[in-house]
Amino acid sequence: MSPDAGLRAWVDRSEHILSTLLPPALSEPCRLHEAMRYACLGGGKRLRPLLVYATGQALGAELEQLDHAAAAVELIHAYSLIHDDLPAMDDDALRRGRPTVHIAFDEATAILAGDALQAVAFEALASAPATAETRIQLVATLARASGPAGMAGGQALDLAATGSSQTLAALEHMHRMKTGALIAAAVRCGALCAGATPAQMQALARYSAALGLAFQIRDDLLDIEGSAAELGKTPGKDAAQGKPTYPVLLGIDGAQRALQTQVQAMHEALAGLHPPAPALAGLAKLAVERQR
Repeated sequence: MSPDAGLRAWVDRSEHILSTLLPPALSEPCRLHEAMRYACLGGGKRLRPLLVYATGQALGAELEQLDHAAAAVELIHAYSLIHDDLPAMDDDALRRGRPTVHIAFDEATAILAGDALQAVAFEALASAPATAETRIQLVATLARASGPAGMAGGQALDLAATGSSQTLAALEHMHRMKTGALIAAAVRCGALCAGATPAQMQALARYSAALGLAFQIRDDLLDIEGSAAELGKTPGKDAAQGKPTYPVLLGIDGAQRALQTQVQAMHEALAGLHPPAPALAGLAKLAVERQR
């Protein structure tokens, strides 16, 4: 099986698990369930579940041991996108080439769908086929990545910084929380499911920290370079809203250099990981070369 075929198989597997964990669209409350499924099953890169599978498989875990963690991180990601797109946040009308959830349904349904997806994520981890100790570690990992020390806190910093100047250190700190925390959690969850050693955890933490920043820098560059058709979302939103970004602070060439710095950091981290994890290297390459 080629690496691309392997990734495709993991994407298909994650789609199936998500569809199984989400409530049926025809069960009550139907509109809420429809919105949840619309948000989760409407495409996307599936980077976070892929990271769970790639990490866990590299360290010897079976796919069945990774399914619930892979679904949980994607459910949290989907909830965050729903809420980020709301008028009170980023006020976006397009996501993954389709109307955002609050446009396709309504704001109240979108808020409830996000809330419900978060709950389903932790329910999935609570029922994961793992020891009680591992399930607790999985829940704690995802909770920290989602909360004030992670994604939610990063979004708060992002909103506060809109329209103001920001240092590079502050920008990096914000993105390590807003984007990087959930990416790091996906890698850590895969490692926890596989029973990783402390040395493996340290190498993976370095890899995922660099990947989170690389992913965000590439996102900032795409917001300038891409079109709505290519991105599946509205381009130029960051500049229009006065948000600090890597290209704003460093220029396009400087942002490209910053991206390559993180690429090198990922390579070095994976070089210290035993056994090797070629799928993680492949995902790093996809993250920094993507066009959407």
